[in-house]
Amino acid sequence: MELRKPKLEDVAKLAGVSRTTVSRVLNNRGYIGDKTREKVYQAMETLDYHPNEIARSLFINKTNIIGLIFPTTNNPFYAQMIYHLENNFEALGYKVLLCNSGGRVDKERAYLDMLQRHQVDGIVAGAHNRGIEIYEKTKLPIVSIDRYLAPHVPVVSSDNYAGGILATSLLLDKGCQHIIHINGPIDLETPANLRRKAYEDIMKKNGLPYLTYEISETTIRDLFDQNPHVEGIFASDDLIATQVLTEARKRGYRVPEDLKVIGYDGADMTCILRPELTTIQQPIDAMAELSVQLLIDQIEQRTDQITLHNSLSVKLIEGQTT
Repeated sequence: MELRKPKLEDVAKLAGVSRTTVSRVLNNRGYIGDKTREKVYQAMETLDYHPNEIARSLFINKTNIIGLIFPTTNNPFYAQMIYHLENNFEALGYKVLLCNSGGRVDKERAYLDMLQRHQVDGIVAGAHNRGIEIYEKTKLPIVSIDRYLAPHVPVVSSDNYAGGILATSLLLDKGCQHIIHINGPIDLETPANLRRKAYEDIMKKNGLPYLTYEISETTIRDLFDQNPHVEGIFASDDLIATQVLTEARKRGYRVPEDLKVIGYDGADMTCILRPELTTIQQPIDAMAELSVQLLIDQIEQRTDQITLHNSLSVKLIEGQTT
């Protein structure tokens, strides 16, 4: 007995209608009576027929698929952001394709090309590579998380400057004078650089020296080797702060007596695993919700409602590391 997948013609034959009628039912085009619609659905169920979504998307010029590009899922901030993005898109009838760029430019380019070839309806980009010209050229709706991609691409971030003020001011209030900041590459165009600017502005205002380290594999060891009398460290994310705590305790520093440490992000998983860490918490769920709304506004061509630079309030979560 030959086994084959049922076709549109099979559904039409069983339902006793034309192929065009079945197509109109599937694409919700034109007037279809309730009885006819029910006969088509019953025939589909009997035959276990599943519409060709690729062909259907070409017909209606919409795939209901969104691409997500992030550097990793192995980071509590990104993991929580992706979770909320997927939930919000799902509630609006969209599916997502998750692309993990691994921090590589070539991989991010390849994923962008793939998403365009699959004709996704839009992209939310949270990867942080430079020099990817596709973002400038594409007409595809795009929203960026905490990164400047192109002049026309909306950016969603937390209020990084306010976060930097909160963190640095707290360390000063706790009596720290020798405070160091650790962040990512300063040449990367991202609103997160405002954390560094806030730190430097506050230190200058108080007449104190400031010093920023850009993170690498040896930076944290170098920081302690070169600054044995450091009193406070403001790290640009919670993972870096965790590494700082580990290295500090290896060297015999007492936290918070000898050294005070503040992170940034405040993802749910970090708060569970590191409840003692003082951090600046980003409103991750609200950032995801706003990113989804901005992308849908582009997809539905409501461009007059779009704000290009979107910054949401942060919150200080004080633990035992300060």
